[in-house]
Amino acid sequence: MNTFTDLRHAEHIQTVKPLPAWAYLSPELLELEYERVILPSWQFVCHQNELPAAGDYLTLNLWRDSVIVMRGSDGRLRAFQNACRHRGARLLDGQGNCARQITCPYHAWSYELEGQLARVPAERSFQTLDKLSLGLREFDIEIFLGLVFVRIAGGGPSLASVMGELGHELAPYGIEDMVPASAVQPAEHWNCNWKVALDNYLDNYHVPYGHPGLHRLMDNELACSINTHGVSWSRSSLRERPSPNWSERLYQRLAPRAFADMPEAIRSSWLFCFMPVNIGFDVYPDGISIFQVLPSGPAITEVRVPLYLRRDASRETRAVRYVATRINDQINLEDRALCERVQSGLSGHRYAAGPLSDFEMPVKDMHDRLRAACPVLEIEHRPAEGSLRRINDEMLAGR
Repeated sequence: MNTFTDLRHAEHIQTVKPLPAWAYLSPELLELEYERVILPSWQFVCHQNELPAAGDYLTLNLWRDSVIVMRGSDGRLRAFQNACRHRGARLLDGQGNCARQITCPYHAWSYELEGQLARVPAERSFQTLDKLSLGLREFDIEIFLGLVFVRIAGGGPSLASVMGELGHELAPYGIEDMVPASAVQPAEHWNCNWKVALDNYLDNYHVPYGHPGLHRLMDNELACSINTHGVSWSRSSLRERPSPNWSERLYQRLAPRAFADMPEAIRSSWLFCFMPVNIGFDVYPDGISIFQVLPSGPAITEVRVPLYLRRDASRETRAVRYVATRINDQINLEDRALCERVQSGLSGHRYAAGPLSDFEMPVKDMHDRLRAACPVLEIEHRPAEGSLRRINDEMLAGR
């Protein structure tokens, strides 16, 4: 069954106006969103090929939580809370390998690669100690086309069901066999609320004006499709008219040749996808970039943009990747500047947002989903300090 719907006929989307300005400024709301929106959602961690050997691990730091994804001695990937069961010390940082066990740097409690508590120094000093019940806490983990996701608050639909038929759309790219473009891919920190960055990613309407280079390069289809879980996607094709910019023009000329082994529709286009609540996928003929926005505060957002590429790289392919990087670096700079300008404007006294275009339908859908999780967002004016959670609970109970 095709779960995708043309946005021009997406009757399930009800929002007629955007979120109120205070929603992008409130520390209290951010706490609520973290609990009710971020924690129950699937979060991207890494590619399975980044963890090929037993003991290989990579950590993901959310706002209040840290997660370890580790390959066990049995070859399975597991997700653990990055905290010792003794006193809560963070166990691991970054990426690396634990040859035999995970050892806490505080009191040296040690855990097997599969999470079981293995060793406690001075074990007899504990009056009661049930080692079997003190293994690392596990989180939901699921792999989609080689991409590893975790979910901290369990329950809800599987990742596969959320993505739906998008998996078939992405299958020809060979994403499961891709590798990181570089060993270190540091995150950025933007001076805006996480939803500002989210709205911007979902908004095709701004592309012709905010990204002139991308608009010269691509046809920038403004309409897109969306499924019942809020996963949306649109495909932009290379323009036939050569761009006046040398790097864009070079990409237009080389890409169809460099990726001749791919279907014609793929080698001459980029696919843009989104999965609620905070993850975008920019898919190129030979790679995929993950755009993940994570709140670090009411007006600070951590932006992760890891890039994964096909292993084969001819001279022509490397040239295409070079100019694509130039193009995308410029797009990223433009997006960051636009988001920080929006955050500045939202802070203005009595500012109220205007209506949304049909080309901003994914924004409307995401705002509907945020209001469903946090109905206090239906209130136009900022609730009194300290009352937001109570009001939200009352609104949830009244449904």
